[in-house]
Amino acid sequence: MSRLLVTGRQKLSGETYVQGAKNSALPILAATILSKGENVIYNCPQLTDVEASLGILRYLGCDVRRSNSTLLISADGICRSDIPHELMRKTRSSIVFLGAVLARTGRAKLTFPGGCEIGPRPIDLHLKALRELGAVIKEKHGYLDCSAPNGLVGAKVTLSFPSVGATEDIMIAACLASGTTTIINAAREPEIVDLADYLNECGAKIYGAGEGVIVIDGCDSLECAHHTIIPDRIVAATLMACAAATGSQITLKGIISSHLASIIPVFEDAGCKIRCRDGCMKFSAPSRLYSMKTVRTMPYPGFPTDAQAPMLAAACTAEGTSVFVENIFENRYRHISELVRMGANVKTEGRVAVVEGVSSLYGASVEATDLRGAAALVVASLGADGSSDISGVKYLERGYENLEVTLSELGAEIKKI
Repeated sequence: MSRLLVTGRQKLSGETYVQGAKNSALPILAATILSKGENVIYNCPQLTDVEASLGILRYLGCDVRRSNSTLLISADGICRSDIPHELMRKTRSSIVFLGAVLARTGRAKLTFPGGCEIGPRPIDLHLKALRELGAVIKEKHGYLDCSAPNGLVGAKVTLSFPSVGATEDIMIAACLASGTTTIINAAREPEIVDLADYLNECGAKIYGAGEGVIVIDGCDSLECAHHTIIPDRIVAATLMACAAATGSQITLKGIISSHLASIIPVFEDAGCKIRCRDGCMKFSAPSRLYSMKTVRTMPYPGFPTDAQAPMLAAACTAEGTSVFVENIFENRYRHISELVRMGANVKTEGRVAVVEGVSSLYGASVEATDLRGAAALVVASLGADGSSDISGVKYLERGYENLEVTLSELGAEIKKI
């Protein structure tokens, strides 16, 4: 098992590019199943979640090759419609393959997905929507056995919650359905727009991505495309939190500042100075942050749940009281007991975490139990006195590409062993 050894209180400086977005890459990789020919996907991060998706593509019969951050994917040789349990359980996002495989082959047999245990993320919205598109889905013995005996047919689908995964699954499946599909209360995240851009480049007819209503006119077939994945806004927020926790100045390159519109004001209220221009952000933090007041996670364009943990970690040494309200996942605070081991003063009650800033944290041996919690422990360790030993690095590697290398190049004293 890998661990991170971190010596805190080192100033960060310099510039770094932000990796491609994990939450864009995963649905786009699944969507390549629909197209003919060889897709070229640029800026795809090297993550364990991405590798899990590539494993599924290879199992299905796709040809997959990687050259650094570029992927070449052809689904012309697809010969299966089932995905085994050991591949499905590696990542929660594997459920997005359901709509893709069903649309391409007319059948799909797979198990329930895995991923971090951060609270219920039911797939009932996926199943209900696909049934409305004409899918017949039988659930037994832990498997989903799906078919479309009359083909998928466009329909009006209303989501009870703007689920990102369900919106993606419906969009992908509807591309090859007959007729028109309308998604009401669709998720509006930038990753949804990125997926729609890729599919439209393949010849799909998707309108309204990024808004609450998305319309998809079904096509007979899709062709391959060249597509560049957007930068990862959560990685950008995490690096901002690292700089904030250490009172540092860094430059982030290759960002889309509008994707960070709910995050930037929180840092500015805490005393940070931020300038964005031409895909570049100059971030400067004070020697000690002010409190972050009240931060509430919400579906996009609200504050993202994935950024909550690293920013809470930065708030642990801010001057004053910060309050975090987690409205998306109920188990997002599992890392707080580890922050308390480092001297943080955090109290939780249900979905609310109250952070009383302390003058400093101190290094400790801590264990990560989920992806964003792992990032929070890195942020806290960078700003703490002394050395920290972080285990559970496998979770970090699900969403951050060589984070310890990026931070080392910025001046942090951090290494993986």
